[in-house]
Amino acid sequence: MNKSDLITETHKILGDETPRAVVERVVNAALSAIRDAVGRKEPVQLVGFGTFSVAARAPRTGVNPRTKARIRIPGKLVVKFRPGAELNRAV
Repeated sequence: MNKSDLITETHKILGDETPRAVVERVVNAALSAIRDAVGRKEPVQLVGFGTFSVAARAPRTGVNPRTKARIRIPGKLVVKFRPGAELNRAV
């Protein structure tokens, strides 16, 4: 499912009394709020769905597959998602 599919499915759930354009703005606003919070390194917990958080990935040594030379991969911040209980049950 991509973002357009998410908007379509949400529109189906809400029914025709809610215009699709309004649903699209709400979905975009929700995703923007999540992105902004994670950008500030704040966890976003959606009860029953899951938690988005920021974690530090340590620097490590890798191997260039073409030359087999060892390379240093720098550490960085990554977004992690931990699914909630309801989401796990749905799978």
